[in-house]
Amino acid sequence: MKYFWIQLLLIAGSVSMALMFIRTWGQAKNRAWKRIAFSLFVVVNVYAVLRPTDVTWVAHQLGVGRGTDLVLYVMVLAMGFLTLNTFLRFRSLEKKLTDLARTVALSEGARHNDARLGGAAAPVVAEAVVSEAVVAEPKPEPADSDTVKA
Repeated sequence: MKYFWIQLLLIAGSVSMALMFIRTWGQAKNRAWKRIAFSLFVVVNVYAVLRPTDVTWVAHQLGVGRGTDLVLYVMVLAMGFLTLNTFLRFRSLEKKLTDLARTVALSEGARHNDARLGGAAAPVVAEAVVSEAVVAEPKPEPADSDTVKA
């Protein structure tokens, strides 16, 4: 009963994190291993709050002096994982944004050229693509070379 209020506060914090995570459970960005890891984290956290002497026992078995030190070491590793995960996600989003900006710039440039040149730019681009295909795969010459179609 001595530690009731702090235990209640810590368990309420763990449960509120779990509820926030469950609320977004159906989203595709939450992968299965992240769900399992977070669920395991919440369960271990509640257990550690209710039975702190067990955490100290585990710490002694692992060669760490106190249970609080073990919790600190685990949290440092978790923070490193979260930082790396966030960095990789931002890098992926930046790449997607760059690709999107390039696509928009190219389509806007083509649209601007179409408007400026009166629609003549699109056939030129199409002819360039077709001529590249012709260069890559030569066609046999027609039998009558005097008749050339434009």
